[in-house]
Amino acid sequence: HEISNSITLSRRQCLRLAMGMSGAALTFAGHTKHETLLWRERIMVGLGTTLSLRAGHASVERADAGLEAAVNAIRHVEHHMSLFIPDSSLCRLNRDGILLRPDPDFLKVLSIAASVSERSHGAFDVTVQPIWNAWQSAKSMHRSPTPDELRIARDKTGWRNLEISADRIRFLKSNMALTLNGIAQGYASDLAREALRAHGIAHALIDTGEWSTLGRSPESQPWTIGVENPRQLNDLVARIVPDGRAVATSSDAHCSFSSDLKNHHIFDPKTACSPSDIASVAVLAPTCTLADALTKVMFMAGTKRAMAVAKKWRVDVIIVDKTGRIQTSPALSYSRMS
Repeated sequence: HEISNSITLSRRQCLRLAMGMSGAALTFAGHTKHETLLWRERIMVGLGTTLSLRAGHASVERADAGLEAAVNAIRHVEHHMSLFIPDSSLCRLNRDGILLRPDPDFLKVLSIAASVSERSHGAFDVTVQPIWNAWQSAKSMHRSPTPDELRIARDKTGWRNLEISADRIRFLKSNMALTLNGIAQGYASDLAREALRAHGIAHALIDTGEWSTLGRSPESQPWTIGVENPRQLNDLVARIVPDGRAVATSSDAHCSFSSDLKNHHIFDPKTACSPSDIASVAVLAPTCTLADALTKVMFMAGTKRAMAVAKKWRVDVIIVDKTGRIQTSPALSYSRMS
């Protein structure tokens, strides 16, 4: 494996990369003006995708300790927020309708989600899992859900019907269910970044399906992230330098319910259908948690309103519409790919 300062931004990477390599540490040499860095890498499967962590430090032992702490932070998020682990906090809440004495990080993510929901007027909503269930059930029968099925699913949602406190989290409607797939990967990236910093790591790249960086790449250059073309997944539409900000992306190409990509995993909570005009969004924000959540907000805003919404949130975005046209925030420095 070769670490490059140019990284392709993709939410779903080939799981074969991680088979037999979970926890593997690889050594790379990199240089800065003042010290020689030894680069270490961990590749793991978690949160429904392949994750990778890369850290550079003059001490291999310090780099390994930081990576181990970052891996543990990600596993902690997974243990509480994954739909793939039957006894996770999230799955227990979905099963029982109530969760007593919630984990502080689980509570924090739901509190951030509620704040984004309120400020976005419900464009982001973690209670859309019943809508996913309706689409997935219909897909298993080789059809789309009926209007009645979508209405029934929509009636089970609503972020205001989630009671959140330090003592308990509780559904205020029957048959509700949460998904944190639109925010947990970003939160895991933030926790991993802080774990690395706590161990004295000043140069790192964290990929949990969303991206955070520290310092510089092995070539002593700013980290550069390539934004994936949603219609040609091996190509890029642009390269961006995040300058310390986190980057998250959402695309219609990675999980679709129809071959024309009209119906996919990003749902408008108000209609229970997918927004019609955006193919992919990349958001640069101060935290990966916020960037992750805001990709869905941008989808709901659509191409006509997304730039104004980004300005309101003080973030930068790159949007690719269904025709392949690219829009970017005016102040964003990027290189467009041919």
